[in-house]
Amino acid sequence: MDFKYSIRSFSTVPLNRQVLLDILKDYKRPNDKISELIKRGELIPLKKGLYIAGVRTDLTVPEPFLIANHLWGPSYVSLESAMSYWGIIPERVYEVSSITIKSSKKYKTPIGRFSYRSIPAPYYSFGIKSIELATGQLALIASPEKALCDKIITTSGLSLRSPSHTRNFLLDDLRIDPQWLRKFNLKEMKSWIEDAPKKQSLRMLIKTLEKL
Repeated sequence: MDFKYSIRSFSTVPLNRQVLLDILKDYKRPNDKISELIKRGELIPLKKGLYIAGVRTDLTVPEPFLIANHLWGPSYVSLESAMSYWGIIPERVYEVSSITIKSSKKYKTPIGRFSYRSIPAPYYSFGIKSIELATGQLALIASPEKALCDKIITTSGLSLRSPSHTRNFLLDDLRIDPQWLRKFNLKEMKSWIEDAPKKQSLRMLIKTLEKL
């Protein structure tokens, strides 16, 4: 069996163990075959029971944001990763940061680091967009507004108490372009507050943005 041919139609998403076992069903010892494929560089393990095609296959692999959605879920990409994706902050981000309703988690994989911060429902479900990152690869990513709110909520010890403090946080600490902040959908952000942690900080954020 040509493994590369067998997984071609699955290569754009992470492969779970059940899919792999189905692909390798003709082998008497599929677990040994999985170990062999990993050693040969045809399969890369992300965590126990989750894999992507290896470089030796020359197949298209999932985008990091899509991998993040699958590594620990339900989750969506947010915080600095989403803000960098939208172009809100100038820095390039090397760890994919996500929000989850499960417990916080970190993964160090052969293709990079992934971290997850826990936020309660129903606030969790607001402001999530499904974005096509590549052909057939859809990932859940926070909207620009939600990514910023998530950043404020998950930053330990941060409490926005005045417009001047808030402007310093946005413009100096995060280095957000003021033009971006003027584009934010404040009506949508206001609709999240009653179900959000750090309500007072988010109200101060909106008050500050209204005056930019």
